[in-house]
Amino acid sequence: MIFECEVDFEEALIAVLKQHGWDDAGGVLKYPTEDDLIQNWADILYQNNIGKDRLNGCPLTPGEMAQVIEQIETLKTPLALNSFINGKTVSIKRDNPDDKAHLGKEVSLKIYDRHEIAAGQSRYQIAQQPRYRAKSKLLNSRRGDVCLLINGMPVIHIELKRSGVPVSQAVHQIEKYAHEGIFTGLFRLVQVFVAMNPDDAVYFANPGTGAFNPSYQFHWADLNNEPMCANLPEKQGCDEWKRFASRLLSIPMAHQLIGFYTIADTSDGALKVLRSYQYYAVNAIADRVRTCRWDEPVPTGAPGRLGGYIWHTTGSGKTMTSFKAAQLIASSKDADKVLFLMDRIELGTQSLDEYRAFADDADDVQGTENTSVLRAKLKSTDPKNALIVTSIQKMSRVKAGEGGITQAELDRLASKRMVFIVDECHRSTFGDMLYDIKASFPNAMFFGFTGTPIKSENQKKGCTTSMVFGDCLHSYVIADGIRDGNVLGFDPYMVCTFRDKDVRTAVALDQAKASSVEEVYGDPAKQKVFDFFMEEVPMAGEAKEDGTYVKGIEDYLSKAQYGAGGEHPRLVVRDIVENFRQYSKCGKFHAIFATSSIPEAINYYDLMCTMAPDFKVTALFDANIDNNEGAIAKEDALLRIISDYNASYGKEFTIPTWADMKRDISARLAHKESYATIDSHCEERLDILIVVDQMLTGFDSKWVNTLYLDKVIEYESIIQAFSRTNRLLARTSVSASFAIIASRIP
Repeated sequence: MIFECEVDFEEALIAVLKQHGWDDAGGVLKYPTEDDLIQNWADILYQNNIGKDRLNGCPLTPGEMAQVIEQIETLKTPLALNSFINGKTVSIKRDNPDDKAHLGKEVSLKIYDRHEIAAGQSRYQIAQQPRYRAKSKLLNSRRGDVCLLINGMPVIHIELKRSGVPVSQAVHQIEKYAHEGIFTGLFRLVQVFVAMNPDDAVYFANPGTGAFNPSYQFHWADLNNEPMCANLPEKQGCDEWKRFASRLLSIPMAHQLIGFYTIADTSDGALKVLRSYQYYAVNAIADRVRTCRWDEPVPTGAPGRLGGYIWHTTGSGKTMTSFKAAQLIASSKDADKVLFLMDRIELGTQSLDEYRAFADDADDVQGTENTSVLRAKLKSTDPKNALIVTSIQKMSRVKAGEGGITQAELDRLASKRMVFIVDECHRSTFGDMLYDIKASFPNAMFFGFTGTPIKSENQKKGCTTSMVFGDCLHSYVIADGIRDGNVLGFDPYMVCTFRDKDVRTAVALDQAKASSVEEVYGDPAKQKVFDFFMEEVPMAGEAKEDGTYVKGIEDYLSKAQYGAGGEHPRLVVRDIVENFRQYSKCGKFHAIFATSSIPEAINYYDLMCTMAPDFKVTALFDANIDNNEGAIAKEDALLRIISDYNASYGKEFTIPTWADMKRDISARLAHKESYATIDSHCEERLDILIVVDQMLTGFDSKWVNTLYLDKVIEYESIIQAFSRTNRLLARTSVSASFAIIASRIP
């Protein structure tokens, strides 16, 4: 339907909202002032707190409501106001002389319970065209379109436009209102904004005094990630706005959105709201735990309950999604312990900080300095110890016979209802560590998060992600992310260090066991082999439909042709030296250079130091020194790398404190703490970090905008690095087309 008049659209929306739970017995509040809404809230507070231990049958006075509004005014950020709303109660000092029992005393009033969804004392009201008084005599008073109130609190503000008017105008109108200061007093409580016309609708968290970032304005989508009311040409005039209103703005969904699916992120002081795919993932995990019959045997017969896995592309906010799932499970008491497992020790602190930033109270998320601390928190019955972040390495050591743990102690721990959420579950969860955890906790439920699940065609050790974790609960793949703008499309391109013809000739000579073309044509047998590789073998290998693989020239490349000591690495470094300043915007951004082995990483580090002495370069890889061949060279290289790093940045790292150096590098790439002012003229800068491909996805920094790849590394690592780097570029408003230098990937 086409709406030529905005007023008609407004009335139609209100009619739909009333059909979906927003139908208070008192009817729609038409043209209310702030004073009207404050009195409305006072009436609801009175009805919900009429008991003698609270308001004692005596209504709230204007002075008592002024105390409530004063408390709201002192909360300067949407983050703090979200905590106020979800804190359930507010305290006032009674000044109503009729309440003789409490006069002059403090009483606590219930304001909102996120668990009372469409039940209990929850009230859902519509305010039509609320009036906002101007904060300056020079400005006009304003009137909004629709405001939705839960228990008298205005929590969702909606601005509308008629058909044909871009929804961006509604967004700009909200931004203008915020700039003029109308969202003060009672209206500080607004948590979510909605801007919509009949064909397009976006929702976003209240940024407070922060910028209205279009990247955080989302369309809602269905379970299959198909956007609704997203201004699609084929959906014009099809009443998509009704789908949007009945899904996102309905009760109970709107109540859940405010109570459960907003996150106050203390790391940047911002209020955040989940995207639709995050909501579906969190809901699926919470439902699976809620319906678990813990007293029944594990259905599979093997240790560990298969909860399922979430397939969300890197850059889609998996950490926030996993945290919200863990938080809901812990707060619902559907499990005794929720453990978030990292697959690399050095990332544990980073994820612990992120989890604590998302929590209502940082103490609600427990870290584990060592296995002994982990054991203590597992034993604890304190609700504060219900949500734990630890590493898969530490968790795997909680087993009988390890560190003095007896079987009886392990049985007591295993009797608890435990949920494990495994991050990046495609990488290191197919080995002995996860098997040991499942064996120690056979009744626990396991969930995995991954951007690249292991399927039958790329299974590891005969296993797939489904075999280890269960079915896929929700997927949001890289194509979805690119379409939605959460992950930008990437534009990789190859820089050939040698011409294809030269590579083909080198391989053909090697396979013919000849040192020159002249030698080939002097021997018919060698000529036959040489001609076959020169004329018939493709450059790249190819998998056929029947599962067989036909090798390409690249599959025959040897270390002698492309390894350390050859010309190839020098040409790679030369290309980087010639182009890095352009890609890095003269040092503003960093680059990561992924190699396929530790010896190659060391070789490239030494070449960089020699060929580009003015570059700030370091390298990271597994620092364990064993007795295998190459251990001496590895140890010597570590000493060089650490010494150079210490000299460059005034540090005192050692091989035993290698993990601390990793964290320092990660912070430097992210411009965190003392590195926040890095620029091209600062000696604190780091130009290029060299890593081995397994560590490619270990860094999440908006200041990394170029990825160099040498030779063929794991496809999953490439995809994750591409999407991560592109996402970070989007946050810094850099062009979506950027350079990925693959020195030898046809």
